[in-house]
Amino acid sequence: MVAPFEIKGPDPVLSGTVFQRMGVAETLIDAGLDGRLRPGLALNWTVSADGLVWTFPIRPDVRFHDGSALTAEAAVRALRVARTKPGLLEKAPIRSIEAAGGAVVVRLFEPLAVLPAFLSEYRAQILAPASYDDDGRVRELIGTGPYRLTSLTPPLSLEVERFDGYWGAPARIGRASYRAVGRAESRALLAESGDADLVFNLDPASSARLAAGTAVEVLSAPIPRSLIVKLNAAHPYLADSRARQALSLAIDRDGLSAAVLRYEATANQLLPPSVPLWHDADAAAPAHDPKAARALLEELGWKAGEDGILTRDGERFSLELTTYPDRPELPLVAAVLEQLWRQVGVEVKIHSTNSSAIPEGHQNGTLELALFARNFALVPDPVGTLLQDYAPTGDWGAMGWRHDRFESLIRGLARGDGGAEARLESLRILQRELPVIPVAWYRQTAAVSNRLSGARLDPFERDFGLDSLRWKDER
Repeated sequence: MVAPFEIKGPDPVLSGTVFQRMGVAETLIDAGLDGRLRPGLALNWTVSADGLVWTFPIRPDVRFHDGSALTAEAAVRALRVARTKPGLLEKAPIRSIEAAGGAVVVRLFEPLAVLPAFLSEYRAQILAPASYDDDGRVRELIGTGPYRLTSLTPPLSLEVERFDGYWGAPARIGRASYRAVGRAESRALLAESGDADLVFNLDPASSARLAAGTAVEVLSAPIPRSLIVKLNAAHPYLADSRARQALSLAIDRDGLSAAVLRYEATANQLLPPSVPLWHDADAAAPAHDPKAARALLEELGWKAGEDGILTRDGERFSLELTTYPDRPELPLVAAVLEQLWRQVGVEVKIHSTNSSAIPEGHQNGTLELALFARNFALVPDPVGTLLQDYAPTGDWGAMGWRHDRFESLIRGLARGDGGAEARLESLRILQRELPVIPVAWYRQTAAVSNRLSGARLDPFERDFGLDSLRWKDER
């Protein structure tokens, strides 16, 4: 298994997505390929009439990989540790998490209808008590999944073997390894040469080349992930929404999708049609209008200099765009955006680095623009991600932007209030204010060895499908 995601350590907060996708660690609540919540390590869930007490009975006869039993007390300890670290549980209005009668009982300060979805997120993974030291640090990853960790070598690799004591359907593949490979070209070569059996996140050119050959099967599926430009709305050049609107109008999304992404992915709003409850079907097609973009910038006092770059009060309209190569299309998209924005007089300098530079720049206030791919399905209900990113702010969402009405709508939806009208109004606020600029919707791609059958892509990117794979020559 090869993908671009590095392993930062055994703590789920750092690298839980890899552990979840490799079938090592699990959560109380799971989600199917359709995004619907379903029981995981909890048999079911119930909530009191006032919405303040949630009960999650623990599945019986589940063993951790060290042989110890899963109990409500063990699950409570894992969740309490998770609450002390950055994530959704840290921000949730939780009064207490206790064990009672073989169940995990969560008491809230205020209703939170999306709590089950929060408990399905990778940072809420349930690890064995022996995983933690006395201070709550994860010293060893001991989960309950169909695969047991046998080797962990941060930041690049891990190995697993089938856990024969798994409570669910047994996996067919006996052993597997994961390798983090940053360069898209290198990942494609590993697939083509047969040195890797399942390779994720292909760049558009490699995907087309591999699909035309016979060495592998190429899978592709739309997922609830969007390519987004994040703007520092507190920056003097970007504080007025007209400046943000101008940058959006300058983007030729149709041309970019055809030439760079090589699939139809033009985004006219933040979330794609694959998330119908959070998609405005009546939204207009995205406009590409450089003339209108220049007019908006002129309204703000910008005038073209001798080299065509806009100036105001002796300052050039020059910004740095931060992105990262883990998603192979991002540097290519950044290069196109640089040219499109230059056509309306905005100078952009590309800084391609580690993805961690984006939240770091957000926190220290140095970030100006960032291009990234945001997954709105890490929590099956996107309100969890929106609450984290935009209400009021998050490392991967709005920067220097606050909107009281939007925050009220999102918090209400998280409580279970508002429904379709509130979702629609919140989406239209984002599209009008543009604290981030949607550029394109995303497709996941993977190359699968012809020796394997049963491969599938999880549109919510919760697992690599390892437990469904088998060798074709298996009898």
